[in-house]
Amino acid sequence: MPHWVTLLFLNRASRRKKEKEIDMYKRKEFKIGNRTFMMESGKIAKQANGSVLLTCGDTVVLATATMSKTPRPDIDFFPLTVEYVEKFYAAGKIPGGFFKREARPSMNATLAARLVDRPIRPKFPKDFINDVQIALTVLSYDPTFAPEFMGIIAASAALEVSDIPFHGPVAGVLVGRVDGQLIVNPSNAEAEKSDLSLIVAGTDDAILMVECEAKEVSEAVVVDAIMFAHGHIKEAIAAQRDFASDLRKPKVAHEPKSENQELKDAITGFIGARIADGMTRGNKKDIEDLLSTIETQVKAHFDPALYAPEQVAWHFNKIKKDQIRKSIIARRLRPDGRALDEVRKIDVEVGLLPSAHGSALFTRGETQSLCVTTLGTSLDEQIIDGLDETSRKTYYFHYNFPPYSVGEVGNMARTSRRELGHGALAEKALRGVLPDQATFPYTIRIVSEIMESNGSSSMASVCGGALSLMDCGVPISAPVSGIAMGLLMDQDGYVILTDIQGLEDHYGDMDFKVAGTAKGITALQLDIKVSGLSKEILQEALRQALDGRMHVLAEMNKVLDKPRPEVAPNAPIIVFFTIDPEKIGLVIGPGGKTIRRIEEDTHTTVVIADGNQGEVCISGSNQAAIDAAREIIDGLVREVKVGEVYDGRVAKIATFGAFVEILPDKMGLIHISKLSDRRIDRVEDVVNLGDTVRVKVAQIDAQRRINLVPASREEHD
Repeated sequence: MPHWVTLLFLNRASRRKKEKEIDMYKRKEFKIGNRTFMMESGKIAKQANGSVLLTCGDTVVLATATMSKTPRPDIDFFPLTVEYVEKFYAAGKIPGGFFKREARPSMNATLAARLVDRPIRPKFPKDFINDVQIALTVLSYDPTFAPEFMGIIAASAALEVSDIPFHGPVAGVLVGRVDGQLIVNPSNAEAEKSDLSLIVAGTDDAILMVECEAKEVSEAVVVDAIMFAHGHIKEAIAAQRDFASDLRKPKVAHEPKSENQELKDAITGFIGARIADGMTRGNKKDIEDLLSTIETQVKAHFDPALYAPEQVAWHFNKIKKDQIRKSIIARRLRPDGRALDEVRKIDVEVGLLPSAHGSALFTRGETQSLCVTTLGTSLDEQIIDGLDETSRKTYYFHYNFPPYSVGEVGNMARTSRRELGHGALAEKALRGVLPDQATFPYTIRIVSEIMESNGSSSMASVCGGALSLMDCGVPISAPVSGIAMGLLMDQDGYVILTDIQGLEDHYGDMDFKVAGTAKGITALQLDIKVSGLSKEILQEALRQALDGRMHVLAEMNKVLDKPRPEVAPNAPIIVFFTIDPEKIGLVIGPGGKTIRRIEEDTHTTVVIADGNQGEVCISGSNQAAIDAAREIIDGLVREVKVGEVYDGRVAKIATFGAFVEILPDKMGLIHISKLSDRRIDRVEDVVNLGDTVRVKVAQIDAQRRINLVPASREEHD
């Protein structure tokens, strides 16, 4: 074949390939409420299994979905990872630090990744064990609204156009409430006025996930907001279906594991009702030991030559799950013998750590949280450097889940995503009852150390956190309690469980955490593993949760029902006041020399607020030190006036007179001729360096030089 013919053939093939790629490009515009969105696919990141570019306003999010070619062997969980990547260039910023590049994800990025993971994960096929990675990259950022909900839509759309098995689509929206009116995807300005911040995700016929922070709103308001959100979720679902209709690749075939009925019947016959009967043991360790013993006996009983050990283990786990669930649903029998709406025994202790500013030990059954509140100054504020302008947090909640809390050995060197998520939920639950900075100018840090865990440690952290705040003397508006609810459903009905423990959470169909005061809800988190959560079930769960919350609150109030009248005696004392902004430089001094000297001399911390507003903060361990620092600062900024009398210190002696410091860094001159009624030859004949003298301002000349004369005691008085 001639060379030119070969080239022609290759050029035509290349052109056809490009035309096909162009044909696979698609964009679709749709609306959710008053916001317009644009989905695009086929232009960027085409080597991923699926990719979608989602735009709203000036925010652009790239979602890619990638899957390993083969399943991961020897695992019994779905290996899904979701990454939410904030690029600083998206907001026209350059990262700080030495390397000037994005490093580990911010707290916001980690929480956003969890927000996407929770509704996406349940929609993959059962027994699917290929690695799947969802990467969400914020390429452009619009600072007028929060973009996290966009990640749910973008991730779902990328999965829809991919060949990855996925039972979607799903979508998410943000709901606020201003002046009693619900708003979908509010702007940041609207969110500031809102008493509700609710992110809801779901399919067109079911709710999958809810994340909520509220200012003591009622259960009825929350239900209405969730139903309002679901209506708008359907708009995004319809848009995804239409968008993916002619882009969707054939899905990779996945066959779930099939049951060996003969083996299943043999295992069931061997163990009988031992699992169901053992559910009344109550103690977590006893139940775990029983289940472990039965599993060991099952594995030993069946000949590995006839049945593969992994098949025996897989069937046993399915039987175990079914029997536990049926025991609870049909027999209304919980693992620890409680009634469906019964809360475990609660023990409360406060003030147990003598050096801490506030402490509380909250124990509910086999879940225990040690919460500690520490008060700090503005120097302890947390600096948040993300896509928005750099900001500072004066309140933050840290949650720690050490492996010993569940009797295990593990890594304690890093903070997990789960710990960040649970800490963020507890932080939301308490934020609404905290005093504002104007009345309580402290930085507040709460730490929850989980000492034991058997379900609902995040809600134990809320209860312990509220108690430690009150023990510290933080004037919160009301105590806050929290409860975790569960749901088990089958074809015969459902049961709602109050205060779920670990086994009920693991084998249940819902994890529903509700926190609030006696007045209303402050935070809520809902995750559903099955479809079919109706409005009626949601309302019933919230009613049962309210009863549970009030019971917990009553137990807390028996020990401490309001904040202590004063902050802890070992907490720092903080004083705010303002000075003339033009005199800030006098307080700071050249290179910070003056302010450092004030701090060293008085053993206090002095902070000048940003913004050139003249706000000064002094903090210290005792009032006398703060008063001394303030006196120095008042002296620095005070205007010297003719006729005023001062007790001054002789700071310098010259042949022609004595220089007297009448205020910090303000000196005047007493001429030698004014020192005495008689003629003197030397200044030292009357005063010496360091002497204290009473002086009166006689004159301030055009160059602001101060001339002094001796003052009588009468003038001073």
